[in-house]
Amino acid sequence: MPYRPPLVPREFFVADPADLPERRPGEEGLAAIARAELIGAEPDTVSLKAVTADGQVFTAELAIAGAGIVRVRLATDPAARPRSQAAITLVRPKSDPNGWIEITEGRVRLFTGPLIAELWLDPWRLRFLADDGTELLAANRGERDISNRLRNLPLGCSIVDGKTVAYHECFTAGGDEHFVGFGEKFTVLDKRGQRAQMWNYDAFGAESDRSYKNIPCYLSSRGYGVLVNSGAATEFDMACSTHSCVQIVVPDDLIEYFVLGGPTPGDVLRRLDALTGAPVQPPKWAFGSWISSGFFVDTQEAVLERARRIRADGIPCDVLHLDTYWQTEGHWSDLRWDAERFPDPEAMLATLAAQGFRVCLWINPYISHFSPVFTEAAERGYFLTKADGGVYVADVWHGNHPASGILDFTRPEVVTWFQDLLRGLLRQGVAVFKTDFAEGVPVDAHAANGMTGADLHNVYTLLFNDAVAAVTRQEAGHGMVWARSTFLGGQRHPVQWSGDSIASYPSMASTIRGGLSHGLSGVAFWSHDAGGFSGALAADLYVRWCQFGALSPLVRLHGTTSRLPWEFPADAGQAAVEALRLRYRLMPYLYSAAVAAARSGEPMMRALLVDSPEDPAAWQADLEYRLGTDLLVAPMIDPSGERQVYLPDGRWVDWWSGEVFAGRRYHRVRKPLEQIPFFVRYGALLPVTEVRDAVGDAPFPSVTLLSFGGEPAELVLSDVDGDTTVSAVRDGDRFEVSTHGPARIDRIEFAAVHGAPPPSVVTLNGA
Repeated sequence: MPYRPPLVPREFFVADPADLPERRPGEEGLAAIARAELIGAEPDTVSLKAVTADGQVFTAELAIAGAGIVRVRLATDPAARPRSQAAITLVRPKSDPNGWIEITEGRVRLFTGPLIAELWLDPWRLRFLADDGTELLAANRGERDISNRLRNLPLGCSIVDGKTVAYHECFTAGGDEHFVGFGEKFTVLDKRGQRAQMWNYDAFGAESDRSYKNIPCYLSSRGYGVLVNSGAATEFDMACSTHSCVQIVVPDDLIEYFVLGGPTPGDVLRRLDALTGAPVQPPKWAFGSWISSGFFVDTQEAVLERARRIRADGIPCDVLHLDTYWQTEGHWSDLRWDAERFPDPEAMLATLAAQGFRVCLWINPYISHFSPVFTEAAERGYFLTKADGGVYVADVWHGNHPASGILDFTRPEVVTWFQDLLRGLLRQGVAVFKTDFAEGVPVDAHAANGMTGADLHNVYTLLFNDAVAAVTRQEAGHGMVWARSTFLGGQRHPVQWSGDSIASYPSMASTIRGGLSHGLSGVAFWSHDAGGFSGALAADLYVRWCQFGALSPLVRLHGTTSRLPWEFPADAGQAAVEALRLRYRLMPYLYSAAVAAARSGEPMMRALLVDSPEDPAAWQADLEYRLGTDLLVAPMIDPSGERQVYLPDGRWVDWWSGEVFAGRRYHRVRKPLEQIPFFVRYGALLPVTEVRDAVGDAPFPSVTLLSFGGEPAELVLSDVDGDTTVSAVRDGDRFEVSTHGPARIDRIEFAAVHGAPPPSVVTLNGA
């Protein structure tokens, strides 16, 4: 619940969640399911009457909701639905034609893919098994301490002052079980011992348990996942209150959760996609570097000079981002150019397009009460309201800028009006929007569709990003946004960045954790502000963070002070540019990894556990990652230039030195400022290309295959004109490469790998 650090003033957020009430000592109110009676069965669903120890009756369902997915539902009202469904549907169950249900005396079993659900009716005992009979997950009926006090809340609901305030479920946690997920969480990757609350905050940075992006789903090291279908402030107690249990508390009108079978993390993520939608891939040019004006006053003249300098200095860049000050100060965000600072935006956009730049504009769903647009929208009833019907003017900027009205996207006419404002900008030549904020719906606000702010709060960001993505797709041909907040299903809104991180080494480390956590929650594409957002930063940190950014799924240089390379000492600026140039050289590999991520649902920035789920150390490694499957990146998180790196199974080649390191062990690595700890899987065949000013949206004009070790290899090289399959065979001193597809592969090179001399005969498609 609300963040209250000890002995310092409480951090106040206009949209803090409401606390759940507390039971007084000795007060009754727990309604826990004790037994069930079968009342109906269909090919994929079992309906039950669930009864508590004191005779209260609930409706329950167990259902096959897709291959390898089982849905569990409990409510007092058979027609109950998540309150957020008044605005948006979060989960869409599927069918499994190969699934079946087995009903015997006192027991129900559901079989689907690799997952079996088994329910004993009296007493109620629910568990989930792998198809080989291994128990994956078992509901816990309540742990009691030495004083006979119940330490957790089993399946059922809680009633306080005569009102049902929340539903809950509890599972037994294995002593060695690890848990990951819940969206972009900046805490340690393994969430065991943590309490994760699903509430979108303006997180004031990237270093606390507050999150801009919450996804009520987690993955277990035992080969399954759990997804809760609710837009409420659901709380997951991950063996925190008691080491023995995972407890889920859902302040909604029912509890509906889905168990997702594995056995691998990738399998769980694919089942998550089946319920909530597949990731949307950004356009090709988006994988080039984004360079921002920063959070300070900008002008048309300054933008054009910045673009000229970028091209003159040979800094590879595809997108120029204009932050808040493209609009009139104090009017944010009314989606109108500041006419004094930007007298001819159409001409500016045309000039930038001719130089190979796309332009991104900052927006949010709030309108300052000082803006003329505020009056127009208020008169039409386009804002969320207070209980008395007046416009809810909220301090969404924490006192730093004028209070604002919050657009009510539950009204279709508001969506249309808002999209038309954006449509004009897109037709001027704007390519994409940064959709900032959207975490600020207060709990006591009211929407036109009857929802309270508490029920709308989390899903509001989905309505906002849906509206922006739709009009962008109509006018620009792609549905990309650059979003700060999201919720369940947000993988349809690429890309998302980590918010207002502080310019420090520890903040960079927690930002890495946030990106890995988000990738394990179904979001394939993620980024961050290279350099950190808040504050000036030292030259060495600038270089280290730019290196991390350059080897992230997407990269943007942005902050409250300049992140432009020429604003730093020459050696630091050059090192940052060289990191971007390395990214552009690797672009065929990176774009292929992006296509694979969109197709599979696995993240492009991969926590080590994705590819090594059987390795316990991989579930703890949260300051390094694989980028695609063949590269391993360990950003330098200490000013000393030294850190410990865990390498997973196999052999790994240092990109810079060619030294070969054994996997499944830790290595102490030291790198000079111009080098990031960066490894390549031994035997990998990487597609690379020449560095150009911009990636653009055309096929790569030429591709080189770079072999690390001269080993047999296969890969799929993806581009906008299709896939090319590549196969390399080693026969003695011959290295034979064959390709099939449209890629223009014209060269094969061999990295200098210790102990692996290159072959003497190399052929490409027989030549």
